[in-house]
Amino acid sequence: MSAIGVGQAVILGIVEGVTEFLPVSSTGHLKVAEGLMNIPVDDDAVVAFTAVIQVGAIAAVFVYFFRDIARFVGAWLRGLRNKEERENHDYKFTWWVIYATVPIVIVGLAAKPLIDGPLGSLWVVAFSLIGGSVVIWCAEQMARFKRGEDQVTLRDAMIVGTSQILALLFPGFSRSGATISTALVRDLDRMAATRLSFFLGLPALTGAGLYELKDATSGSVGVPALAVGTLVSFVVAYASIAWLLRYIAKHSFNAFVIYRIVIGVIVIGLLATNTISA
Repeated sequence: MSAIGVGQAVILGIVEGVTEFLPVSSTGHLKVAEGLMNIPVDDDAVVAFTAVIQVGAIAAVFVYFFRDIARFVGAWLRGLRNKEERENHDYKFTWWVIYATVPIVIVGLAAKPLIDGPLGSLWVVAFSLIGGSVVIWCAEQMARFKRGEDQVTLRDAMIVGTSQILALLFPGFSRSGATISTALVRDLDRMAATRLSFFLGLPALTGAGLYELKDATSGSVGVPALAVGTLVSFVVAYASIAWLLRYIAKHSFNAFVIYRIVIGVIVIGLLATNTISA
């Protein structure tokens, strides 16, 4: 019997698509949703399923930001052939995204048993949701919003990219929450911080999804459920990206802070009453 049915895959695809790029933790929401649907979250195929459907959300980034990505790749290819082109900021930025992905890859491979094991507990998710809220709120207070995307440096990219490790080790912290908060502390404006978060997520999340693909199709999760979940996450994520960029153009991230605290407290309540299992 499949650990995840097609109907459940639709729900999980929606959850993934809505939450992947909002600073609210897609992993945390997926784990809670799986717990409420009595899906065996300790099944390797289920763990892999949640990673693979992220590829659908990442594909939405590739489509939404196609012109930007094409510009970056074009500048990078020209820079490889022509030394003069290497002063182009887009050429440098592309390399910086690659460099900034290295720390999370190293930690992800080294700490995988912990990430899939004790750190995957819903208790960790609940307290990470609340703890991450404090970080986002503090970042908003510290931010001076002085610099735009064209002023991003290698140091910015490395520090913000490394912050993704927080979300890797503490599901519920949120990769986008960690990266956006760090970028705000680095004095990037909200739009630059959010776009940098998107671009830094491309190699890390794509690689994670492809790496887990072999386990996701290993028997307990069928190909139909995986395909449906990935497609739904793509469609919903595209709409979520468009909404987020419009929202942060005029608003702070404080609404997400409140939402995360509420969800964290609810999860603690569900765990304390044994409504869901950790």
